[in-house]
Parts: sequence; C-alpha cells; structure tokens
Amino acid sequence: MPNQNHAIVIGASMGGLLAARALADFYQQVTLIERDAFPPIGENRKGVPQGRHTHALLLRGAEVLEGLFPGLAADLMDRGVPLINRPERELIWFDGGGYHARFTNEDGRLGTLGVSRPLLEGYVRQRLLALPNVCAIQQCDALGLAPSERGGRVRGVRILRRVEGSAEEVLEADLVVDASGRGSRAPKWLAEMGYAPPKEERVTVNVSGVTRLYRRRPEHLNGAKVVIVTPSPECKRGGVMVVQEGERWTVTLIGFTRDAPPRDEEGFLAFARSLPAPEIDEVIKDAEPLSDFLPYPFRASQWRRYDKLDRFPEGFLVFGDAICSFNPIYGQGMSVAAMEALDLQHELRRGSEGLWRRFFRRAARSIDNPWQIVVSGDLRFPEAEGKRTPAIRFINAYMARLHRAAHRDPVVARAFNEVAGLLAPPQSLMRPGIMWRVLRGNSQTSANSHLV
Repeated sequence: MPNQNHAIVIGASMGGLLAARALADFYQQVTLIERDAFPPIGENRKGVPQGRHTHALLLRGAEVLEGLFPGLAADLMDRGVPLINRPERELIWFDGGGYHARFTNEDGRLGTLGVSRPLLEGYVRQRLLALPNVCAIQQCDALGLAPSERGGRVRGVRILRRVEGSAEEVLEADLVVDASGRGSRAPKWLAEMGYAPPKEERVTVNVSGVTRLYRRRPEHLNGAKVVIVTPSPECKRGGVMVVQEGERWTVTLIGFTRDAPPRDEEGFLAFARSLPAPEIDEVIKDAEPLSDFLPYPFRASQWRRYDKLDRFPEGFLVFGDAICSFNPIYGQGMSVAAMEALDLQHELRRGSEGLWRRFFRRAARSIDNPWQIVVSGDLRFPEAEGKRTPAIRFINAYMARLHRAAHRDPVVARAFNEVAGLLAPPQSLMRPGIMWRVLRGNSQTSANSHLV
C-alpha cells in the first residue's frame, strides 16, 4: 500500500514497540503515546510491574525480533546477554514426573537469548526511536478515541500531557493502535462510539509467582542455563530459573491455585526444596541474592475476540495483550506480540480499507496455537475455571502420555520443545511418527512397571 500519513500507537511496552515497528514501513510518521517516562536501557519501567520477573523470549519470538531488528542478537550478546543454543547441555526440563530426554540442536533452530525484560525492551525502544519516522510522547495519557464526524471511523486520540497547565487535545491520525496491555479500555471506548464490545474467553487459574535474582557461579549445574520445573495437578508448585546478563540467575517460584511462594528467606528456600526436582534449590540455597522478593499474582488468561465482531470502526486496531493475555508461566506474551507484528505488516501490504477485519482474523490464527497450549495446560488443574471440552480432555490425556515418552525419547522431547517455543503448532505432536513414539514409550513404561 502507498505510505499513509500518520499512525499512533497507545502504549510503549513490548507490544506497542513491535506494533510501531510494523507500522514504520507503511506510514510517514508513527507516534508512540506513553504515560511513563522512559528509563535508561536495562532499568525497569514503572508501568511494567511484571518487567522485573523472569521472561522468556521463545524460539519463534527470537526469530521474529531478529528479522524486525537485524543484528539484535549480536548487539545483545555484546552487552553480556548469554546465548542459549545447546539444549543437550543447557536445558533441564522436569515435567510429568521426570526429566525430558536431552536432545541436540544440530540444525541451529533452537537458539534464544537469556535476556531480561528491561534490557530487551530498552534495546528495542532505542532501535525503534532511531528510525527517522518514529517518535514518542512520554508522560502522556490517552483519554479516549476521537471519532470522525460522520461516524464509522476513528480520526485520532484524545490526549492529556502530564505537564502543568496542559489541556486535553486531539492528536489526529489515519490509524490508531491500542497496545496498552491487559487493562486496555478499548471495549469501553467502542461502547462510547456505539459499537458492541468483544466477547471474552477466560480461564481462571489464580497463579502466584515470586521472583528473585541471584549471582551465578561457573560451577552451577555444570553449565546448564535454563531449568524448568512444571507444576502439575499432583504437585501444584513449580519454578523457572534462567541465566541472564550480568552473570546472574533470575528465579521465579510458582504456586497454582493461591499457593503463593513466601516472600522471606526461609520460606522461599523451603518452597524451592519442596519442588519435585532439586536443581533450583541446589543453586539458590547458598547463592548470593541480588534483589528483594518480587511478587506477581495472576488471576486469569483472557482473549477478547475482536475477530468475531461484525462491526468495528475503520482507522482503529487493538494489539498484543490488549487482545489476549496469557498465564505468564508459559512465557508467550512477547513472542505472540512479535508474531502479531508480522500479521500487521502482511495485512498492511493489502491496503488500509477493511484492515481491522483482516488483521484481527489473521492475528487470531497466531494466537490460537499458544492459547491452546495455555488453556489445555491450565485446565489440567481441577481448581481452574474454564470450559473443558472433550477435545481439551483428550489433549490433556495425550500430553500426559507424551511427557512420559519424552523422559526416554529425545525425538519426542524435541518435538514438544518446538511446540512450547512456538516454532511448531500443537497439532504437530499428533503426527503419526510422534504418536507412534508416544505409544511405544508408554508401552515400555508400563512393561517396566510390571517388572518392578
């Protein structure tokens, strides 16, 4: 499509930054509106309380970010960010009552970075704002949409700068993108314009995480860089430990259904000892703490189904967590936002008319696979609230068997890792070759149990 004049993005978190990067190839000017002041690179932003917690740049997300910002991986590694690309030595994954078999990365597809959210976001923001047609208005509130006089279209955003003496003003634009996150007011703004809000799918989990940073020593875990201990209905506690820049570990302990990890030294260490795998406890019991205890409660995953709407104003889109926010223990938010950026670029190439319908439907396809992973995983827990379809029950029964097979079979373990990293769809785990390995692995497990 020919360049449009002006696009506005509400929110300069990772979702907003990625939306702005997608728009920069199609609009003469892109303006970010952000209520906070930007901190120095590597420091957490006030409006992102979850930013200090363990974040995962999944395999697919790393691929997309490198495409949008060429040289990103090399630049971050120059800043001390560790590369994670040797799963046979660097990944410890405990799930389904045992450790997944080790597998290799011979084709090089499984590389990612151990980068903190503040450093990644700060770096992406710096690269984005270096583009000549992108600017940001900091410490500015988006009050609502400015509809066109004839209706049916958004012509801009009503804003109020956080400067003494400021008055409400309208910032005109050809396109407004709401990337303000989970707390998006887009449903309210649509209702004010006479549009029905989207229906919402929701799975309530009441999961609690507590994060702490620790100094990493060379002898820790023989060089492993990632430890994942997945909660299960049998043991509702889990944890994630990932290496980061600055020779440190970020450790998040997780409790499902209100079993919150304690926020004191003795209780936090006791919670780590209670996990069904010992690696996190082995590291942190005598490691040097580098931060306080950082709590992060999470109530529910939600998907606002904008793709199901029949009416929606032209010149307006919703993006990232404002569409769908996931249980953070799966680490999918940043990677899904990166995939949505590609979706937005794809649809902009087809023109601006009817963009909302095409983008929401395409984004729904990107969201659907990670949503299936989250929903099926969370609905294993009897306390989780959500719609349990026969398909969900079948998937959960099959996944329990798949994890048992993955304890012995590196092919199954790698196939699961590719799905968890969003490199492959969940349906790939139903391929005949994988299903045969799952069946064989469970037959061997059953036979061995009879021999004991």
